[in-house]
Amino acid sequence: MESAIFLDRDGVINEVLTSRVKYVNKPRDFFLLDGVGEAIRLLNEKGLKVFVVTNQGGVGLGYMREKTLIEVHQRMKDDLAEFGARIDDVAYCPHKPYEGCACRKPGPKMLVDLAEKHNVDLKRSYMVGDRDPDIEAGKAAGTKTVLVGTREKVTSKADYIFPDLLAFSKWLVQGTTILD
Repeated sequence: MESAIFLDRDGVINEVLTSRVKYVNKPRDFFLLDGVGEAIRLLNEKGLKVFVVTNQGGVGLGYMREKTLIEVHQRMKDDLAEFGARIDDVAYCPHKPYEGCACRKPGPKMLVDLAEKHNVDLKRSYMVGDRDPDIEAGKAAGTKTVLVGTREKVTSKADYIFPDLLAFSKWLVQGTTILD
């Protein structure tokens, strides 16, 4: 079984709630955060699977169509490719917040489903997020958890804390920890 890095999207990979963009409802609203292309490339070079797991309640609420969300994810992949980086798969929850679906974080379903699909050992993997639901989903799935950024006050106890995805990626690939 392989190790993987599960990444939340908004606030970990791309800007959200900034002066340039409030929410990412169209491909033109998608902007990579500084260092993310290099960070994901480092993870790829380490031989790790990299997945995106993202709640996208804007679909269920009618702010965007699922087709547009897929276009946003293609923009993300295209932007990352400019850095020689790739995402191996994307899972998203299109349901409204508080709809009670099984896939929405803090539930672990998106992580578990990707792990089964790609033969990933969750105990040897990491969930990286910037909010409590991300950390809680990682813990529920059995991954190590990493909090990045300072977008909001987080009460969940992540296993590791880094200022951004690049700092985590450098730490991981430099052998500061092993994936056993």
